[in-house]
Parts: sequence; structure tokens; C-alpha cells
Amino acid sequence: MLRNLQKVSAKGMILWTLIGLNILVLAAIILTGNNWLFAVLSITLFTILLAIQNIRYSKHTILRNFPVLGYFRYLLESIRPEIRQYFGESDLDGRPFNRRQRSIVYQRAKNERQTVPFGMQESPDKPGHEWVAHSTFPVHLKHKHLRTQIGNKQCRQPYDASILNIGAMSYGALSKTAISALNQGAALENFAHNTGEGGISDYHMHGGDLIWQIGTGYFGCRDANGNFFPELFHINATRKQEKMIELKLSQGAKPGHGGILPGEKNTPEIAAIRNVEPYTTVYSPPAHSAFTNPVELIQFIGLLKELSEGKPVGFKICIGDKQEFIDICNAIVVTQIIPDFITIDGSEGGTGAAPLEFTDHIGMPLYDALSFVTQTLETFHLKKDISIIAAGRIITAFDILKVIALG
Repeated sequence: MLRNLQKVSAKGMILWTLIGLNILVLAAIILTGNNWLFAVLSITLFTILLAIQNIRYSKHTILRNFPVLGYFRYLLESIRPEIRQYFGESDLDGRPFNRRQRSIVYQRAKNERQTVPFGMQESPDKPGHEWVAHSTFPVHLKHKHLRTQIGNKQCRQPYDASILNIGAMSYGALSKTAISALNQGAALENFAHNTGEGGISDYHMHGGDLIWQIGTGYFGCRDANGNFFPELFHINATRKQEKMIELKLSQGAKPGHGGILPGEKNTPEIAAIRNVEPYTTVYSPPAHSAFTNPVELIQFIGLLKELSEGKPVGFKICIGDKQEFIDICNAIVVTQIIPDFITIDGSEGGTGAAPLEFTDHIGMPLYDALSFVTQTLETFHLKKDISIIAAGRIITAFDILKVIALG
């Protein structure tokens, strides 16, 4: 008998158990005449029908082998992140942001208390602990210390930028409410709001200074074939609220990947912003069509400077092959066209959607990239003319100090 039981599969055991349960409920109804048991019988009958459906028609292996019970596995899997976050995760665990970082953001967004009691919360003897060497004679902080001018001698409209600004996030990836709130916050505290590569919408127009980002799709400055359209660029770039132009070469979360806007998400509103046909699938290719090498890149930046009537123009890059960045610096020296700024996006930067291989394993991390870029610009005697902007998990004042120290 034991040998026969071993031949019965798990799904067979579950199915026979459910059949037995239905027989017991039916017998109880016959013996007791209790009408409430009919409700129980309907539940048990539904369960056995569900088990049969799982065994015969389900595409999920777990449900075929463990009918009905398999749903508990999916339930536990769905609540795993919440269970871990609330019960198993310490303040310094969690990726991409730990609980303490999230709490700081929540508190400061609500203008709540930002202090902590009892002193240091990190272990100073832990390998990798970072700290700042303070001055015995600190200076009095002035407003100008929290701002920096972006724009070299070739720039006719330099911009007095805050040292902390809003990173690139497009309308479409974020809702209209989120974009409006970000721009209103930028206007309230006098810092800049990067539009992301999705173009400039009405929700960006709440008085906050804008950094207009142009990606490989040239949204907001493209013709019907997806190529760069100088006349349309000039119209948008010369508006008063656009303070800087950022040419996106790559981003840290998915360098060299490109992107797709599905047709069902390409509403007439988004299509008008991006200058594309509504309800069509729109591709952002991995590379630009307006240039193919470092010299052409720098010449294109020179063209953007002229079309924008002298506003600060730079490019955003996630460092990959170091020689390619060195070649760009060589092109700057040869052409004598100097970008006003370079945005360094670390590989730890975020995005709305990217393959795991790109987010975890492609591109240089921010601090390594900043050190390399600073040293390279100094080697070519370009550091004094080109501002460096850092992007990638800049949350606290200590994060700002670290990137300032790296250039």
C-alpha cells in the first residue's frame, strides 16, 4: 500500500483530498439537513473545478503540479517586498535606496524634522566609512556659495545655477502632476529642472528654470523623418524659460540602449510635444543621426550654441570606453568649440525601464567617472572652461560634498 501511495502525484493527492472533502460535506448535508452547508458545498465544488482547470489548462507549471495550493506561492511572492521592507530590512539595507535615504527624502519633501538623536548611526570602524575633514575656522555661508555660473567665454547667456537641481525625467515617464510639482518646486526654490529627452510640455511651464535635454529621438526639434530640425530647435531653445541645452549621448541606467514609446501610450498630447504621429510606436535609437564621431559631435554642439543664441550647451554621458572621452577632448582642442558643461551620469542612475544587464553591469560608476573626467579635462587644460555636473543618487549634502571634492 505504501508503494502505491508513493506512485500518487502531488496533484493527484490534492485532487482526491478535494473529492473526499466534497463527499464529507454532502454527507453532512444529508445527515443534518443544515441548509448553511450548501454554501460550504458550493465553495468546495468551486475549489475542485478550479483544481481541474489548473491541472488541464493552466500555463503555470506550479499550478499544474500543485492545483489550488500553488496560488499561495504566488500570493507570498507578491507580498515578499513589503514583508522584507517592513520586517526584515535594516535602515541601511535596500537597493537602490535604503530606508534611511528614503526617510530623508520623505521628511524634507514635507518640510518635517530632519534631525536624529544620540549621535552617530554608522560604524566608524567599518571598512569604507566616509567622513569630511571640517575646518576649525568655518566661513559664514552666503547665498552665492550655493550657486555656480555655467557658461564659458564662448557663451553669450551664462546661467547662474544652483549646486543642486532636478535630474532628467520626462513627461510620459512621470505624470503631468509630478512634472508640474517638480517645476513649481524649482520655481519656488530657484533651481533648475531638467526636462528629460521627452520634450517640453505645458506642465514644465510653471516658472521653474529648464534644462532642455535632447536625446537621439530629437523630440521637440525633429522633422517628420526623425532627423534634427534646426528651425524648430531655434524656436524652442530661445524661449525665456529654457536656460541650458543638454545633448544626451547616454544615460547611466542603460547606456547605448535607446528606447521605445509604444503606440498605445503615444497619445495626441504626447505626440504633439514630441512632434510625432499619435498612436504610432516611436523609437529612440541608441545613437544620434546628426553626428557619428567626436569632431562631428563638437561641431553639432557649436551649431546648438548658435541656434540657441548663445545659451549654455553641453552633453550628458555615462563613461564607458575611456579612449572615446579622450577623443572627444581632442576634438574640443582641434575645433576650439568648447562645451559649457558635461553631465556625468553614473551607472547607478535610475530610469523608468531598462534591462537588468544594463542597470547592473554596463557603464562606469559615478565617483570613478568623475575622477577620470576631471583628470582628463585638466590634462587637456579644459577644466577651467567646462563645468562638470554629476547625476546619480545625489540625495544628501554629504553626497554633494563628495562630488564637489571629485571635481
